[in-house]
Amino acid sequence: MPILASATGRFSIFAIIAISALAYSIGSVIRFNIANVEPLLDARKSLKRTLYLDRISDIALVPAYVISVCLYLRILSAFLMNGLGLATQLNERFLTTAIILLITIIGFVKGLKDLQKLENWAIWVTMAIIVAMILGFSLHDISLVSGTGIQLPGSSGQSILHILAVLGGTLICVQGFETSRYLGEEYSMEMRIKSCRLSQLIAAAVYIVFIAVAIPLMHYLSGPVRDDSLIILAGKASMLLPVPLIAAAVLSQFSASIADTLGGEGNIVEATREKIGHKVAYLILGGGSIILTWSASTFQIVALASRAFAFYYMIQCLVAVTVTKSNVRKLFMLLLALILLAITLFATPVG
Repeated sequence: MPILASATGRFSIFAIIAISALAYSIGSVIRFNIANVEPLLDARKSLKRTLYLDRISDIALVPAYVISVCLYLRILSAFLMNGLGLATQLNERFLTTAIILLITIIGFVKGLKDLQKLENWAIWVTMAIIVAMILGFSLHDISLVSGTGIQLPGSSGQSILHILAVLGGTLICVQGFETSRYLGEEYSMEMRIKSCRLSQLIAAAVYIVFIAVAIPLMHYLSGPVRDDSLIILAGKASMLLPVPLIAAAVLSQFSASIADTLGGEGNIVEATREKIGHKVAYLILGGGSIILTWSASTFQIVALASRAFAFYYMIQCLVAVTVTKSNVRKLFMLLLALILLAITLFATPVG
């Protein structure tokens, strides 16, 4: 949200709708590939170019997962350090490194299946806190309407191309639905397509509603974009909101990092045809994430993660193009691939 506030100001609601629409379009490609590409690959009836492109996309996911694990834990550290009154970049990096080392060691020694069990209840607790946040922001907005009136944030004053480049760097924020593509051994095709679509619809609704109720508070975010900007807004709405917000951030980012570590580990093993084992895969993910932690700021990692996933999604679009027989769908997927190529090349960190 701080990125949207900085880039689009009072038009943030339109920006998040556009980003969600782009993500849903990409999701439709993933769902098409689940239904149409997977059966061909499983039956070994796919064209060579389909097979090669799909393998390239699998390999492209490896650095994307490394970056996303680092990002989730950097966000976790930023919120937690802020809550403890120790918010410095050095402290955040040390805490991020410590958590990455802990996850890597547990993964190397015994795997992360036990930690994965935390994900279900963490999701429900996080959703409950998000609902409370939306309610708190809404009550504050209502009090403004009946009192001093709503003050909308100003425009960023940036060019359209710069705004688009910054928004392209937020694609990681609506990522995650592609996981359904790789759960074929555990769930049916129909279930995975349904879960992919439903997760996107729920996420889009939450993002849009949250941004809508937060816009009247965005004028407080003047100056450089900070990691703790959302905590600042929560405190302006109610003194009761920052603590549950920090709790939600810690829970959601930790569970997301575990999920992507598991996804990345499995992807490395599969992409290398088991030439790299599970234990070494954990070391690769952990080592890469630690290097990135000390090499870039949080917002630089956001843009980098968006680029990495945009490249993966672009290849998935090309995979779909090799299979579809509909010229209309082919044109749509090629256009989507061009947009994702632009994000891969030009996505810009805010600030």
